[in-house]
Amino acid sequence: MRCCPSGKKKPAAQRSAVLKKEGIFMQSKKTRILVEGAVMLALATALSFIQIYKLPWGGSITLFSMLPIVLFSIRRGVKMGLAVAFLYSLIQFFQGIGDGLFGWGLTPGMLIACILLDYIIAFTVLGLGGLFRKKKTVGWVGGIALAVALRFVMHFLSGVIIWQSFGELWDGFSTDSSVVYSLLYNGSYMLPELLITTVVAVILLNIPHVKQLFRPDEN
Repeated sequence: MRCCPSGKKKPAAQRSAVLKKEGIFMQSKKTRILVEGAVMLALATALSFIQIYKLPWGGSITLFSMLPIVLFSIRRGVKMGLAVAFLYSLIQFFQGIGDGLFGWGLTPGMLIACILLDYIIAFTVLGLGGLFRKKKTVGWVGGIALAVALRFVMHFLSGVIIWQSFGELWDGFSTDSSVVYSLLYNGSYMLPELLITTVVAVILLNIPHVKQLFRPDEN
């Protein structure tokens, strides 16, 4: 016959109170995550409208608009980061519609591919910014650089597979290679975006109070 362990059990009312407190804590945490995600999403969207330079066929250098998304991923993890980044990709897609996406003369298949590569996948991968978040500052910066670089890869592939552009890129420079054209065209705004985002992230994450604010949530 098995015996109950020695000592008194907690009264049912006490156990219920403990469970209730745990439930309130979990609900409060979920609410904080949702609020943080919404704030970062709104901030990223607002910053995306501040364009330092805009290219004629899409793409622009913004005021580190990707930074809030990657910082949220560092704070709350890749799963939550990808969720917010996906919502951000939808916002960017609707902005693309406003810029005339449906009037670019693409076939239905190419249009779908463009939406996926230039918008949905390109901006969702920013949620991978927190991939190395447990490795502290070096991992945070590495994750940010990786996420932004992956966005560049998506735009580059779109240029090669969908647009297949070649010819004059700048005054006095032209190329017959769509690979070179896409590499230089997309690199002309994504490289500055990468540098700006990474530099600002390093500056912010070296400020003690900010670093504490964006430290990974391990709970």
